[in-house]
Amino acid sequence: MSTYAPRMRAKYVNEVVPQLQKEFNYKSSMQVPRLVKISLNQGLGSAVGDKKIVDSAVEEMTQISGQRAQATMSRKDISNFKLRKGMPIGARVTLRGERMYDFLDRLISVALPRTRDFHGVKASGFDGRGNFTFGIKEHIIFPEIDIDKTPRIHGMDITMVTTAKTDAEAKALLNAFGFPFTK
Repeated sequence: MSTYAPRMRAKYVNEVVPQLQKEFNYKSSMQVPRLVKISLNQGLGSAVGDKKIVDSAVEEMTQISGQRAQATMSRKDISNFKLRKGMPIGARVTLRGERMYDFLDRLISVALPRTRDFHGVKASGFDGRGNFTFGIKEHIIFPEIDIDKTPRIHGMDITMVTTAKTDAEAKALLNAFGFPFTK
């Protein structure tokens, strides 16, 4: 039986915890903020007319995350958008544990550098409680997606939920992981 440990989890334990403990003067290593989950979300407004768009988005998000994605349904009727309650209008997946660390590793080292004209991610996506959300315009930056077989290019929102109490702690945590913020 092999004991697989994601590279980012080992980096967290061996490098990030001591660095942040020293930087913020935590008395215990348990006070150091940690990543709780990463949520991926795609809103597909064009899916109102074609249900296949949602199905392909769910399949692609499943390939990207390594975990089965689910379709999101509309909560209410909006006649201007020809939208009925219960219609599929997006896809989402929430990653925790090993899959979360694997996704973070692929995001930082492979996917984000493949973005066209990439100069880093703006640090304006913090919510005041230590969570960070940013969007990507093209989901084809992930190597799991075959550009030739993708019917449409969609954007996606990525939210990283941490146990940090402040935005400064959360930013220091993501910086320690090597997250490419703009200077």
